[in-house]
Amino acid sequence: MVKRVIGLEEARRRLEGRWRPRPRVEEVGIWEAWGRAAAEEVRCGVDLPPFDRALYDGYAVRAEDTFGAEEDAPVILRVVGRVEAGDWPSVRVGRGECAYVATGAPLPGGADAVVMTEHAVEEGGRVRVYRPVAPGENVWRRGAERKRGERLLSPGRVLTPWVVGALAAAGVGRVRVYARPRVGVMATGDELEEPGRRLGKGKIFNSNGPMLCAAVASCGCIPVWLGVARDSPQELRRRISRGLSGCEALVVSGGSSEGERDLVPSVVSGMGRPGLLFHGLALKPGKPTFVALLGKKPVFGLPGYPLSALMVFHLLVEPYLRRMAGLPESPALSVRARLAEGVEKARGREELIPVKLRLGREGCLAEVVRKGSGAITSLLEVSGYLRVPAERERLAEGEEVEVFLFGGRLA
Repeated sequence: MVKRVIGLEEARRRLEGRWRPRPRVEEVGIWEAWGRAAAEEVRCGVDLPPFDRALYDGYAVRAEDTFGAEEDAPVILRVVGRVEAGDWPSVRVGRGECAYVATGAPLPGGADAVVMTEHAVEEGGRVRVYRPVAPGENVWRRGAERKRGERLLSPGRVLTPWVVGALAAAGVGRVRVYARPRVGVMATGDELEEPGRRLGKGKIFNSNGPMLCAAVASCGCIPVWLGVARDSPQELRRRISRGLSGCEALVVSGGSSEGERDLVPSVVSGMGRPGLLFHGLALKPGKPTFVALLGKKPVFGLPGYPLSALMVFHLLVEPYLRRMAGLPESPALSVRARLAEGVEKARGREELIPVKLRLGREGCLAEVVRKGSGAITSLLEVSGYLRVPAERERLAEGEEVEVFLFGGRLA
């Protein structure tokens, strides 16, 4: 007999006692690597930069030839060539000579510094230099950033846009990363109509489907929309079976309360072993939550109310999906704030209280959003939520609290 209501930590223990995420590894081109986590160490295959480069437009010189140059007593050098970015020098700079170099162009042999164009005037094949330069000035030396064979990336590092750029600059064309797992998303309910269609009598738009697909994608996974399942055991089994055949995990919203049409847990429990691990969290909102394991694939059952579903996803589902994608476990992004008003709750179970953050004269204030977890527009106002422990019954106005943020934003 599955215990009806358990705490969040017990729920995690039950799942992890039967299943641990095991990310897969694949090799992808650098163009497709964004957002993935590196599955192995990456080392630099070339010196960076690969040659001595000019940092600015100017004249490649022997630094000692410019010593003593002044505004009213310039040093005069003979121009022996020009080097544009992408060219390779065909000249060598000797004593009393210089060569024009564009920004990023390689320095010709013999030169060890660059005089910026602002400090030189070219005329008739000669250049008047009005400011001396030291050896290495305005030059990016070969290997100054990374030496060949030096480590660029450690395993587990997320390939952000700037990391992708660094890999590309080092000539890395392909990289071994953790694969994006396919996660099926399904909503349930006869009352649901897809957004964009005409809304019939007694119907509401399916908001959980797009919302949870976006949440799954934010965890580094590929959301697979399985559609809206009507309240019948046959259709539920059909859609869940389809999801299990092509996905590594399922997220289902709705159909898990105690009403006559809330059939999902009983249907899921009969579709494989070990089956239902728990049904019911000592959490408000979130009591209808369930988790099942069908073979080696977890099924996360979330409440039907959008805000409830999002908060439970954030707390329970997101950490596991990130592990499946090989991503580092995201730290709980939170801010400290003071309650704009007192909060009361029933003793005995943890409560999640949605709040909106705003800046006041005394710092960050948290205002309780009281539209309820079933109010769709509350999603537009909520910045995050409070986690009030089961033993607390009241939070006082002005009390400092920790607000767990959705996406790190202030609404």
